[in-house]
Amino acid sequence: MALRELTFPLVPRRRLVGLAFGAMHSARRGTGSDVAGSRPYVSGDDVDAIDWAASARLSSARDTDQFIVRERFAEEAPRVVVVCDRRPEPAPPAPELPWLRKAEAMRTVAELVSESTAKARGFVGYLDFAEGAARPFWRPPGGHAEAWTIQERHLNSPDATGPADGVTRSLDFLAGHRRSVPAGSFVFVLSDFFAPPPRAAWARAVELRWDLVPVVIQDPVWEQSFPGVDGVVVPFAGGPRPVRLVRLTRAEVLERRRANEERLRVLLADFRTLGIEPILVSRNDPEHVFQVFLGWADERRFLRGHLS
Repeated sequence: MALRELTFPLVPRRRLVGLAFGAMHSARRGTGSDVAGSRPYVSGDDVDAIDWAASARLSSARDTDQFIVRERFAEEAPRVVVVCDRRPEPAPPAPELPWLRKAEAMRTVAELVSESTAKARGFVGYLDFAEGAARPFWRPPGGHAEAWTIQERHLNSPDATGPADGVTRSLDFLAGHRRSVPAGSFVFVLSDFFAPPPRAAWARAVELRWDLVPVVIQDPVWEQSFPGVDGVVVPFAGGPRPVRLVRLTRAEVLERRRANEERLRVLLADFRTLGIEPILVSRNDPEHVFQVFLGWADERRFLRGHLS
């Protein structure tokens, strides 16, 4: 199935107060499909809003004409911002190797989010520091034409010279653009989070009442864990140093595995203690990305059902 045919529902943590004429349920009363409650009819109410079955039951019980109006939640257009942490990386693995290609995975996620926003009749924006700390690329949330511009003109850009603290800079930048990114906006942050922002940066973003969604993009074999390659010569790249061949001992392999797994566990746990539900992407193929985002939406629906 083509990526443009795959979309997931944007499930907010709370009802939106956004722009009218969207496809998501709002906190305000208005025209929509989600029932908010009922009340007695008053002069001037739309006759089409009368709940005739409830009115008949109440009229029979009181032996007089009584009319009940069913109120509904308005439908809103969500605002969505995609933040890409585009730092320099080692060369991607050869095409025949089944390892994660982060740049490709990031593109797939961003395109899926923008297509899903368009389906919800929402407004999508984009932010990265791919050209360096002093040159943020910023597109405020806009309509479907904006989604096309982001996908075709910038997600395919080869620039990836962002700073190590790109995510922190992005959160600070968005905090200065509250009119474009008001409370209730979805902010999808795409990164491997090997250089995560300090907890205080996330806490400030939570206080702004954004709907934060960190998308953790890590290879399941070499980054979320570590394979049993003790005694085997393997290529190794670390920081600015060129790739070199190394032979790891069993103790070194076990220590790397423990460190990688603990790093991921702590990262995900820290998000959840802040009330943020992260998404873990382990492959770059569209079907995998689609399935993990569907799982995220289902989990949110479940939590909202239990909290409402």
